[in-house]
Amino acid sequence: MLKETSKKNAICFDNSYVLLGSRFYASVKPTPVERPCIVKLNYGLAQDLGINLEVIEPEALAEIFSGNQILPGAEPLAMVYAGHQFGQFVPQLGDGRAILLGEVIDNSSFRRDIQLKGAGLTPYSRQGDGRAALGPVLREYIISEAMHALGIPTTRSLGAVTTGEPVYREKVLPGAILTRVALGHVRAGTFQYFAVQRDEKALTQLADYVIDRNYPVAKKAPNPYLKLLEEVMDRHARLVAQWMQVGFIHGVMNTDNMSILVKQLITDHVLLWIPLIRQRCLVRLTIWVDMLTATSRISYNGI
Repeated sequence: MLKETSKKNAICFDNSYVLLGSRFYASVKPTPVERPCIVKLNYGLAQDLGINLEVIEPEALAEIFSGNQILPGAEPLAMVYAGHQFGQFVPQLGDGRAILLGEVIDNSSFRRDIQLKGAGLTPYSRQGDGRAALGPVLREYIISEAMHALGIPTTRSLGAVTTGEPVYREKVLPGAILTRVALGHVRAGTFQYFAVQRDEKALTQLADYVIDRNYPVAKKAPNPYLKLLEEVMDRHARLVAQWMQVGFIHGVMNTDNMSILVKQLITDHVLLWIPLIRQRCLVRLTIWVDMLTATSRISYNGI
């Protein structure tokens, strides 16, 4: 629970995406988990968001970041979009295991999404279980924060919790949930979803939303939508160049995984290729963050 002296310091949501209407998302609550336990919290990021984690009891934090407790003002939803699966365009995908809790205004007056990844089934889960294993959650936490530290645009990680429940992949693994923070989760595939339906009204509504929220410079252009496209293309080119500079390889770089805000959406399939020059020798290190390494000492009940 919140400490008595600081109830006013809980997460304050100020949501805008939900105002676009139900054709842009499906309202859905996270599926409760048995025994949530905090693995890692990002206190620095929380401070930037205007959230004081220190005034919330650890048990309550585990409940919040697992989705067991929905705070007042949150409006959980799963976003719909199109994209590619196994090389084929799919006209409807969507958040199959990620649930957007809502948005907050950070200390720099930027609007930021708070999303739970691995929070349970959504209408877009298809054959998935809506869950995530601890290894990929820790991998995304580490790599996203490393990219941020390197000055590369990326989503951020606010927290990671174990669920106390197993997930079933090639083998049984401990379940976990990541709390992801971003300037927005609209994707190139979000536009594709409405474009393939020839829904010009929704496309215009979505473009206006993205311009108002993230690309205000486009408002001043003679053709704001063309300016939006030019900005996105330029920023994506710069982002991929930055990836190449540090040896980052995106394992599933489809339109459903490409943010229109040109923030790297970390996925479960990433590879780091790092060239090191030592004693005139070029050493190429290929580093896979193996989920078994990350979870070998972790039981279903926590660390």
